Amino acid sequence: MIDAASVANLVDQHCHGVLRTELGIGAFEACLGRTAGPPAPGTTFFDTQTGFAVRRWCPPLLDLEPHCPPARYLARRRELGVLEAARRLLRGSGIATYLVDTGLPGDLTGPSEIAAAGTAEAREIIRLELLAEQVADTSGTVESFLANLAEAVHGAAADAVAFTSVAGVKTPPADSSDPPGPGEVRGAAGRWLAGRAVGDRLDDPVLVRHLLWIAVASGLPLQLHVGVADPLNLASFAEATAGLGTDLVLLGGYPHHRHAAHLTSVFPHVYADLGPALTHTGTRAAALLAEILELAPFGKLLFSSGARGLPELHVVGARSFREALGRVLGGWVAEGAWCLQDARRVAAMIAEGNARRVYGLAPADRFRAPAVCRG
Repeated sequence: MIDAASVANLVDQHCHGVLRTELGIGAFEACLGRTAGPPAPGTTFFDTQTGFAVRRWCPPLLDLEPHCPPARYLARRRELGVLEAARRLLRGSGIATYLVDTGLPGDLTGPSEIAAAGTAEAREIIRLELLAEQVADTSGTVESFLANLAEAVHGAAADAVAFTSVAGVKTPPADSSDPPGPGEVRGAAGRWLAGRAVGDRLDDPVLVRHLLWIAVASGLPLQLHVGVADPLNLASFAEATAGLGTDLVLLGGYPHHRHAAHLTSVFPHVYADLGPALTHTGTRAAALLAEILELAPFGKLLFSSGARGLPELHVVGARSFREALGRVLGGWVAEGAWCLQDARRVAAMIAEGNARRVYGLAPADRFRAPAVCRG
């Protein structure tokens, strides 16, 4: 059995803040579903693997029985108030460190608020596209925009723990391999600035590519959102950035998780986030994790909840991960394929050690030492 000490101090290597406002049932369910449309007629987004997991893991943290009806759970949540409910849920997650992507809109808590509510450490991840949009809002010319953009990325690197980008979701893969030339960048910047209004999103592929390479030059880890796209689309960018000293962390990619795991085995600087895929697959999370562990070196996998909006998603992400890891590694120990010492060491690596090493959070020496197995 993999004991709790092996996964006691989770590092949530990619998440978002939680909502500060009270939520009605519709708004709560929308955060559960995270889809463009409503649920099927006559159902709710509680009728999902994520919804069932929330009802399993979260009610006891609010003094209710597991699997209680959604209406009762939400009534208790309102009774406690949004701040107290968030405090109980975050502290009950077992997450010791949150790396918070602050690039989403909405009334979401920042790193310091999450740290206080969860009695945990928290660091900021900077969304590159949002940073560029903010620079564009205050830059009058193409030259000032490009100069201010480079300065803003450099300044952010002094305090942030990583950069993140949605380039893997939106930018054509062929445009992501090499840095664009100065003339190409100036032309793209001129066209984008001339056609945008304040608040418009950055979607020009040349500028996104330019932004990625500025981030690579900073040396901070670069998280690349893949969404449901195939992570192999980023293989050319991974090849072009090999040996430059910047680690790439692939976020998402399910149902192409095997491809993400494959890239981690090909490129020394590429890592894969286990992320919300485990939450979304619910009771099948162990099977998904086993497939990833078939291909990825164990030092290349990072836990995250991928949570946003609801503190319940931090809880579900952490509990689902722990349970899946215990089932998979514990099963291998029971079969005699692994010894218990190795299983505990690998569990700790994925839970926190790999993230601490990649993001420079603390020395990770204890995760590198080989276990001594006794028969």
